[in-house]
This record gives sequence, structure tokens and C-alpha cells, in this order.
Amino acid sequence: MPDSIERALEAALSDRCCLGQILIQKTNDGFVLSHRANEARKDLQTSRNAEEAVEIAKYDDAGNYRPLKTAPNLRHGWRLTLKTLEELKRALDYFYPGRLAIFAAWKTGQLRTTNLRDTLDRQSGMYRVAAKISDAQIDDLVADFCQSDGGCLRHGFVDEIAE
Repeated sequence: MPDSIERALEAALSDRCCLGQILIQKTNDGFVLSHRANEARKDLQTSRNAEEAVEIAKYDDAGNYRPLKTAPNLRHGWRLTLKTLEELKRALDYFYPGRLAIFAAWKTGQLRTTNLRDTLDRQSGMYRVAAKISDAQIDDLVADFCQSDGGCLRHGFVDEIAE
């Protein structure tokens, strides 16, 4: 019996869909993943192992380490060919850790969010200064950094897979 993540993922998959910066194409033999900007390229380096997603996601095009996996700087030039839904699920979890669980929780109505003010107010130790950020500063921060049109991909993550 598939778990809730697999059920939500399978229901969202069409012939092709995007999840963050990843294009997922369903084929007769499984799934093909690539950077969404590389859809027309024929010169992609192909891998057939879900674990390769770890290395693909690790560095950007310039070779810089990517500490935030949802940042919109996923490396280009790769293709990942996978046979099963389990491999797809594993690879996507390497690309975007925890996002599939959040997606499944959202699809089943179990996703609970915490607003940024509550999160900041809980900070202690070296991060306690974060609680001093004003609500106006929070609004500015969110407006500057939480954009789906080139900023943080978390906003568009669920919408794009649900297409």
C-alpha cells in the first residue's frame, strides 16, 4: 500500500510537471528529471541513480555550495532517468528535503503553519535578537525574499506540482 507521500505525488503527476526548478516527465519506462530550463537541450549528462540527485543539488552552476536547497540556483546540464515512483520520491527528497512530506500534508488537509512572528518570538541564545525585528521589518523581509518569481521557491513549490 503506497504511503501518503506516494499517493499525493502520483495524483499530482501528469505527463510532465514542474516541481520547483525540476521538470518531471512521465515515460513508459518511468520518469525523466531535468532542470526545467533544459527541456530542449540534448547534451545533458545522464544519470540513472536517484542518489545522483544529492550531487546535482549540492552545487550551483558556478560550483558554489548550495546551503538552501529551495534557493532558485539549481545547477543546469543534467538528466536523471528513474524507473520507479519510489526512486522518483527519493530523488525529489534529495533535491528538496522534506518538501514531499509538506506537499502530502497540504493535500490531505493536515498542514499546520506557524507565522513568522511566532517563530521569531521563540528564538533564544544567539538568535534571540531575531525577536526584536518589528512587524514592519518582517513585512519588508517577506516582500524582498519570499517571491515565487525569482526569489524563494517555497511559494511556488506546491502550486507548480499541482498543475
